[in-house]
Amino acid sequence: MSSEGPGNSAKIAMGAVGGLGCLASPAVLLGTVVVVIILGGLGVLLYPLIVLIQLFGGGGTEPAIEAKKVVEVLQGDGKGELDPAQVPADLLESIKAAGALCEAIGPVVVAAQLDRESGFDPNKVGPEGEEGISQLAPAVFTQFGEDDDDNGKVSAFDAADSIMAQGRHLCALAGEVQGLVDSGQAIGTVLDLTLAAYNTNVEAVRQAGGIPAVNRTTGYVVSIRAMFAKYEGIGAPPPSFPPTTPPATPTPTPTAPSSPDPTPSPNASP
Repeated sequence: MSSEGPGNSAKIAMGAVGGLGCLASPAVLLGTVVVVIILGGLGVLLYPLIVLIQLFGGGGTEPAIEAKKVVEVLQGDGKGELDPAQVPADLLESIKAAGALCEAIGPVVVAAQLDRESGFDPNKVGPEGEEGISQLAPAVFTQFGEDDDDNGKVSAFDAADSIMAQGRHLCALAGEVQGLVDSGQAIGTVLDLTLAAYNTNVEAVRQAGGIPAVNRTTGYVVSIRAMFAKYEGIGAPPPSFPPTTPPATPTPTPTAPSSPDPTPSPNASP
């Protein structure tokens, strides 16, 4: 995550996620903005998470105004316009396509997940066998993966295949949690419950009646939301990324043959 410029920076300093609503309290403190977010979907504070995200507010932007934008986006639906400068150029179209597969998910959500899951590293292997840029379990990728880059193979290590599988998986989860919300079995926004199900599973969401009140899951939802402003380009500078394709093997440069020694050998015939 980017951290630049201590002057006009906005910090999201505490968050907790639920689903029925949001209470936000921005305060200006020593040139930074500390925003306390409490999202109490089940009427309780599920998990206070300290998230350190610094966004510089260049061009003379007032810190309080910048903080307000960050809070609004953090509490939003993740369907804002994706800032192309925040994602690797060769992945932009795949991220847009994955974010357009269903109404519940937007490109900003997909980009934030990629950042959280792998830091845009297409070759990452997770501690539990998750593979590729989207860090899907092999069984999940087998279910949702297709040859989206038309290279004749389906691989979790092909960034386009992985990102589109991520989008299909998210949309499938969104459909399932929508059913839980409609039937009264879970309380919360479809987006938050989808992210929670992505981190755990739909059954865990159903049993909890919403976002499971465990650190891993509530922290995951907050961490994704906390990056919405970044991927909408609010105050965030263009980042650097790991290469998304293997580097080309350099072609050896031919060397000219060495010139013969002009000095005659002492054994040479006169």
